[in-house]
Amino acid sequence: MALTLPVLRKPSRSASSASTIVADTMRGHRILKIDGYSLTKCIPAGEYLKSCPFTVGGHRWCIHYCPNGNSWEFADCISLFLTLFDQGVPAAKAVKAKFRFRFVGGAGQGMKAMPDMRIFGTQSSWGTTRFIKSEELEKVLKRDSFTIRCDIAVIEFRVVEETEAWATSVPVPPSNLRLHLGDLLLTQKGADMVFQVGDETFPAHRCVLATRSPVFSAMKEGDATAVVRIDDMEPYVFEALLYFVYNDSLPKTKKRKRRVSMSQHLLVTADRYDLERLKLMCEGRLCRYIDAGTMANILTLADQHHCHGLKKACFGFLSSPANLEEAMATDGFDHLSRSCPSLMKELIATLGT
Repeated sequence: MALTLPVLRKPSRSASSASTIVADTMRGHRILKIDGYSLTKCIPAGEYLKSCPFTVGGHRWCIHYCPNGNSWEFADCISLFLTLFDQGVPAAKAVKAKFRFRFVGGAGQGMKAMPDMRIFGTQSSWGTTRFIKSEELEKVLKRDSFTIRCDIAVIEFRVVEETEAWATSVPVPPSNLRLHLGDLLLTQKGADMVFQVGDETFPAHRCVLATRSPVFSAMKEGDATAVVRIDDMEPYVFEALLYFVYNDSLPKTKKRKRRVSMSQHLLVTADRYDLERLKLMCEGRLCRYIDAGTMANILTLADQHHCHGLKKACFGFLSSPANLEEAMATDGFDHLSRSCPSLMKELIATLGT
């Protein structure tokens, strides 16, 4: 009699997976001070003054201030709009955000804030035509100025794929490549070239420099074993340049005056060595340091090195009558008027529009 054995089969295992849609918000705010409110009233209804551009949630924004409303229908009101600078945003990737305008400190503080609204890429500007009636504001106005805060929350959605628990048991630490490169600069291990800047020397690694800058990459092979002299740069500026090359960030400086000077010199150096990211970082820093005392130098740099964003920020600063008057009283503005007549014509044309 034959014995029949049962067929052994591998236990079936159903595949399973899951994903989660996560909604994140990146928050930020911008302070806009209107100094010399009565002078801004000369702006016709339907026209506006705009703030310097700023970044929240990875997107560039600007606030439009209409002292006599955004149209003749609302000429008795102050209108405020938040504008998205991103150009050509496809509808599928529309930027969604919530925002509100409110008074802070002094005149208007405690008044009802504008309710949250959404922004979509298909419409670049949203706001309120009746933020406050002019006569209501003027009753509480002090020193002809008031301050507005715009709070923004950019909403982003991302999909997280969930895997089996056993597949996620090995944690992966974040990349520390930048730290290793920074240590390479500090220890000077394996340095194969030396720069002489003033009385100081700076060992460096040719392969790192060549990777970061096409100008360094074009240096002759023979320069790798020689001392490369740089006579038209301060040692601290070149040291900051090397810091960026190895760390992809700017060195920290506590004093504001030093940060302004460093950013100005590094912008020139970044343009010289074709380091576009460094140039843009310096532009962004200098946008925050524009005032009546620094404006002339910063505007000159922006014009000479084709920094369109920084130049626009300077013109935006000077669009305020109070800022323009203060800047014109400085020696720097007087020198700018005499040395850059074409730039002054462009400024006059911009302010006249």
